Amino acid sequence: MKFYNRRIFDDLKAHLPKRQITVLTGMRRTGKTTLVRQLLSESGIKQQFYFDLERIDNRVLFAEQNYEHIVRAFQQQGADLSKPLLVAIDEIQLVPNLPSVLKYLYDNYPIKFIVTGSSSFYIKNLFSESLAGRKKIFEVYPLNFHELLAFNGLNAPNLALSEATQFVASTYQQLRPYYEEYIQYGGFPEVVLEPSVEGKKDLLQDILSAYINFDISALSDIRNPANLYKLIKLLSVRTGSRLDVSKLTSIAGISRPTVENYLYLLENSYLIRTIPVLTASPDREITKARKIYFLDNGIASAVGELSSGAKFENAVFNQLLHRGDVAYYQLKNGKEIDFIVNKEYALEVKETAVEADLKQVRDLAANLGINACYVVGRDPVKQFPAFIWGGYL
Repeated sequence: MKFYNRRIFDDLKAHLPKRQITVLTGMRRTGKTTLVRQLLSESGIKQQFYFDLERIDNRVLFAEQNYEHIVRAFQQQGADLSKPLLVAIDEIQLVPNLPSVLKYLYDNYPIKFIVTGSSSFYIKNLFSESLAGRKKIFEVYPLNFHELLAFNGLNAPNLALSEATQFVASTYQQLRPYYEEYIQYGGFPEVVLEPSVEGKKDLLQDILSAYINFDISALSDIRNPANLYKLIKLLSVRTGSRLDVSKLTSIAGISRPTVENYLYLLENSYLIRTIPVLTASPDREITKARKIYFLDNGIASAVGELSSGAKFENAVFNQLLHRGDVAYYQLKNGKEIDFIVNKEYALEVKETAVEADLKQVRDLAANLGINACYVVGRDPVKQFPAFIWGGYL
């Protein structure tokens, strides 16, 4: 099996020798299972078992009320529990009592667990409460642009923002087609590796259907999946905009509590992410409205007719996620900065950027005491100090 370079893998590998349970969580088909198999291949523990809980027989095994029956099942498959054992379990949210099972086995046997799950809500709440101190959580997202390049056999330097301002025309010409593909089709590994446009579109529809029919259904009793899909479509065309729950309720014809419940589920199952406004003076700035983004451009494009600018801004958001905490800044008069990263960097996003955009972001950032300001552009028609081509992020 061929393994590709993922940024998160070094952290996962470093945690592999530790006693704690290694937990990978993220949306379906972001590559969690492949990362698990890569970890298994690099572990020094010779006794290894892999269980996919989408298989009914594996769910029955781990649903055993007497946990020693699970131990005997391991032994019947050749496990020597007097020696270290590595056990990988996929999709743990499918067995409700699994946290108790893991706690018992962890406390009583020399087993190193690697587990995956598709629900932040389950992992961070129910799962965390019963395994306090016994696990470390790693979140797996669709590929960022640097990882997409690696999947295509190309290398991209990991640049600091100050270094990313150095524009090189030859590098831009080489990477531009891949960046445009990233903006349009996102970073799900299967989609990136699929060569045809129609194939990419079909895969994205399949991923979205599986997400609604399996991941969301496992978390909540969704009585009307059509309403959920309608809400997702409404959110996609509002990518990069402030979230107005009242307007969504009115347009969708869904009750406000249901809309709020859906939004909670969508964010905690890794489809969307909302970011807060950064405030310096709460009496002057908008303090409550959050902006919405999709955690994959391909999914956002698959469900809604996004503008070219919205697709680009959403791609930049996903690229900035690996750099730290992301917020935005806006005054009541409507002037805003698209992204503030770690309260240290201010970035304005423009498909075709001009130097006046830099002046505006600097003027606004002065309110926050931020000096590091940049303008991120899609089309480098004109370069100027602090201009960053999006593919360099």
